Amino acid sequence: MNRLFLSVSRGIARVTGSALGPHQSAVIRVGFAGTWLLFLLREFPHRQELYGPDGPWSSNLAQQLTSDNGAFTALLWFDGQAWFETCYVLAVAASVLLLLGWRTRAMSVLFMVGVLSLQNRSIFMGDGGDNVLHLMSVYLVFTRCGQVWSLDARRAARAERARARGERVVDRVGPALWAVSGTALCAVTLAGRLDSDRLVPALMWTAWAALGLWWLAGRLTRSGEPRILLDVIANVLHNGALFVIMAEACLIYATAGWYKIQGSRWQDGTAVYYPLHLASFSPWPSLADLMSSNGTMVMLVTYGTVIVQVAFPFTLFNRRAKNVLLAAMMIEHAVIAVVLGLPFFSLAMIATDAVFLPTSFLTRLGGWAARARARVPARGSRALPSPRAPEEGEPARVGFTA
Repeated sequence: MNRLFLSVSRGIARVTGSALGPHQSAVIRVGFAGTWLLFLLREFPHRQELYGPDGPWSSNLAQQLTSDNGAFTALLWFDGQAWFETCYVLAVAASVLLLLGWRTRAMSVLFMVGVLSLQNRSIFMGDGGDNVLHLMSVYLVFTRCGQVWSLDARRAARAERARARGERVVDRVGPALWAVSGTALCAVTLAGRLDSDRLVPALMWTAWAALGLWWLAGRLTRSGEPRILLDVIANVLHNGALFVIMAEACLIYATAGWYKIQGSRWQDGTAVYYPLHLASFSPWPSLADLMSSNGTMVMLVTYGTVIVQVAFPFTLFNRRAKNVLLAAMMIEHAVIAVVLGLPFFSLAMIATDAVFLPTSFLTRLGGWAARARARVPARGSRALPSPRAPEEGEPARVGFTA
């Protein structure tokens, strides 16, 4: 009994005492923000047809749909081309800043607003990757995804070094951003633009209030207890959101695999053959013909896809088996991106899979990236010659190196 109580106490302390998976949450932050950013830039010439006020899916149709399902979209708050362009540019900016990890708490909310606004404006302009990105943009709001590999982490480390030297650290950007966002929220709330949806506005106001409370707890109270309490709440929300992301990924693969088993084409091993001959999914016809010409390869890929998707949730407690299937799924999505011409769907799924990557691999990958960046000389700087030891009889020189 005491051993069980001790294990439960350790589990609670681990969940509340730290935000688990900092590297995994950073990878999914970069993955989803990068996927959405690439999509927005790729479709920038076609943005009017996809989400514009004069597109095939008109504003009236969008208004009728959102009034029925209560979906959130900021594009319908105001009419006109200027408002659409502003929303599109803000969505691009939020993706860039979240990718870099600048003010990740605020940018994750703005990123969610951009994703939901565009996707709910024209729900027929997308594929399965849009559904994944739609859900993950909401989950990212609850994560502390800027602990590592972000500008926030760099700023926090710099502030910590300044405090160690006895210097006073004053953050002016955070309160200014908080004030501007609060003013905008008050304006759209008083204008009645948030009446169609309840969940997203409540989440926006809660995030705004939490950021203000976090600043007040660290600024106006001498005791560290309020900040510790808020830190515990943030850790619980982060760990819960990370668990939900993992469960969502397992649910996607489990349902996809079990539904495939029920299909006759997947049972006889020919399901992969037919998408390779669809004009909409054949950006490289010669490559598709090469793959579909080998019946054995088609059968292996068909059965292998089903086996990997069904088996993956059951291998999470076996590290080696999980890593093997995880690599297989990532390779499969990369092949889908090239062969079937679905790059954004594949990137969204790879970003979802990244939550299961082992920490040792991610830290090693970060070390490689840091060493590679250190080898690149700064722009406009000259490589300085390495110092040499003075020869015998030569006086030693003392100086400063720029």
